[in-house]
Amino acid sequence: MSAVRWGMLSTAGIGRMVALAVRGSGDTRFVAVASRDAAKARGFAAEFGLPLSFGSYQDLLAWHEVDAVYVPLPVAMHTEWTIRALNAGKHVLCEKPFAVTAADAGRCFDAAKAASRLVIEGLMWREHPQTAVAVQLVAQGAIGRLAFIRAALSVSAPPGDIRRTSVLGGGAVLDLGCYCISAIRLFGGQPLQVRAVQVPDPAPGAQGCDLRLAATLTLPDDVVGQFDVGLDLTRRDELELIGTEGKVVVPDPWLCRTGRVELHSGAKAEYLAADPNGAFGLGPGEDDAYRIELDAASRAITGAPRPASAGRTRWSRR
Repeated sequence: MSAVRWGMLSTAGIGRMVALAVRGSGDTRFVAVASRDAAKARGFAAEFGLPLSFGSYQDLLAWHEVDAVYVPLPVAMHTEWTIRALNAGKHVLCEKPFAVTAADAGRCFDAAKAASRLVIEGLMWREHPQTAVAVQLVAQGAIGRLAFIRAALSVSAPPGDIRRTSVLGGGAVLDLGCYCISAIRLFGGQPLQVRAVQVPDPAPGAQGCDLRLAATLTLPDDVVGQFDVGLDLTRRDELELIGTEGKVVVPDPWLCRTGRVELHSGAKAEYLAADPNGAFGLGPGEDDAYRIELDAASRAITGAPRPASAGRTRWSRR
């Protein structure tokens, strides 16, 4: 089956990472890029060898040789351009979060249903085999009964950064909390109650944004989830799944660069490789997570089977 032909709306930095990551993929091929600045689009296309560039997002959506669209625009623009792309008959992978309200998310799903197209939120960690190993461990009872889920993500973003700009959809929860909430829901299900404390962002242009936030979530089966996020802290990437007989620690849960999961039971610890047989071709750096995400989206579009990891294998023990 031929590769899915992708277009990209924007020449944003994350788009450059994605375009680089999928070079050589047999499932995913970027063929077009659009920017509100035609010169930037041409430069991006030349750099990455894309045959098409457009000086407007709508012009790309009208092009018949694009099957699907990747949307790495500012958060405040996600819903609008996700829906426009779906209405144009394109499948969509939109960077997280693709909506800032439940109503907007519903509009995206309604548009996808009406167009008979897929719409996917770009939480790349979900598609990585590292995450599959953690899910498998919990499901098989390797840590007993799940009791607590603890997640954290923080970065240091200066005032004026897009992530700290209210008109562009900034704020710690939207930019960072979506990862933690995604993990809590994946392992613990739909929250029954949420309690949170936030610190407002005092920076100019950040009115209404949260600078930091911590939350506790009550989940089914007496599971408790907790997470904290911050936009003015040192980098922290944490995910811990605590059970009655042990815990699973994912050292690099969101960017998936380590490619391993830790299983702790008492004083013993096992390091489990995410891809022991090399089915996903993991290497150093962040490229793998983006490649796996885009290829998973392409395979969902074409109906092709997804590569299967051979399951958990002991990597080392201490």
